[in-house]
Amino acid sequence: MVRNLPHDTFLVIRYVKRRLTVLIDIDGKHEWRDCIDVPGVRLPRGYYFGTSSVTGDLSDNHDIISLKLYQLTVERTPEEEKRDREVFLPIVDNLKLPGMEAPLEPMSGLALFLIVFFSLVAIVFAIVIGIIVYNKWQEQSRKHFY
Repeated sequence: MVRNLPHDTFLVIRYVKRRLTVLIDIDGKHEWRDCIDVPGVRLPRGYYFGTSSVTGDLSDNHDIISLKLYQLTVERTPEEEKRDREVFLPIVDNLKLPGMEAPLEPMSGLALFLIVFFSLVAIVFAIVIGIIVYNKWQEQSRKHFY
């Protein structure tokens, strides 16, 4: 929705007190419209802000003309300060990020034995059925009188 427009498009990304807000101006009216507003976002400190205009398989150009970065000073309590220092991975409260699932517990010996046993029984059953069908087909093919 921002491709091939006759005017510039603008984007504001704001992160204040664990709230991430993105506002856009793609109509050229110099009016901000809400894009996303996510509370409970905790970002680690010491990372860099980066942009990319890579478009993949698209053949048109996307130019990033300018970036304006501001660091806001916000009053925090000592417990908020401590809680923000302990963040090592970006997380969002009440939202699971991809790849952050708990590891699966290994199967017990009994479960593994039952899976292998029933798999072997199914393979033997399929082989027996295949042999019976092949023999019937052979019998039917010998009974033809040409």
